Amino acid sequence: MLDVKDLTLHYGGSQILNGIDLQAAPGEVTCVMGTNGVGKTSLLKALSGTHRASGGTVTLDGAAVGHLAAHALARRGVGYVPQGRDVFPLLTVRENLETGFACLPRAERNIPGEIFELFPILRDFLDRRGGDLSGGQQQQLAIARALIARPRLLLLDEPTEGIQPSIIQQIGEVIGYLRDQGRMAIVLVEQYFSFAYDLGDHFYVLERGAVRLSGSKRELDRSGLLAAVSI
Repeated sequence: MLDVKDLTLHYGGSQILNGIDLQAAPGEVTCVMGTNGVGKTSLLKALSGTHRASGGTVTLDGAAVGHLAAHALARRGVGYVPQGRDVFPLLTVRENLETGFACLPRAERNIPGEIFELFPILRDFLDRRGGDLSGGQQQQLAIARALIARPRLLLLDEPTEGIQPSIIQQIGEVIGYLRDQGRMAIVLVEQYFSFAYDLGDHFYVLERGAVRLSGSKRELDRSGLLAAVSI
């Protein structure tokens, strides 16, 4: 589904990503891990088109998409849930969800019932403003909004950050369900090690904007992976 080769990214004169190679397949969760400031969020920004990569190639379903803007990538099936959620605070829950319609043909512009099966609380809060929700409820809304567009590649940036344990568990169950459906590739940036390890199929550990360690869950020892993430 996703094939990234030699990806680089700069902010002004500073190079943030240094030749990243990464692959993500449908029906799997690919975890990107590492300490703060190693380039995890910058990688997702490059993959989502919200910050243009400086070099390298990004291929989605065999087609090069590396220099497309965010709205064009969304129409190609890239869903992005940014760190901090970025819901529209003055729009209602329903209106936030409907922003995902822009990526869809008019005939498909509806909120699937599955959204409320995954996140039942959103049905009760459809007319409540996004800014009035708790942090955990906003995270559920942000993921649901990304799912409205029927993505084939879902990018999740720190979905457990600042969230209460009960909602962390629910979000983990949703990610596991989406993985098991086998229709999308999921790239998960996460610092909560146990959450990421339990869900992950493949792991990439970044250090100073480069891949320090990578492999499948079968190939990597848990304690060794934890030690690499903690450096």
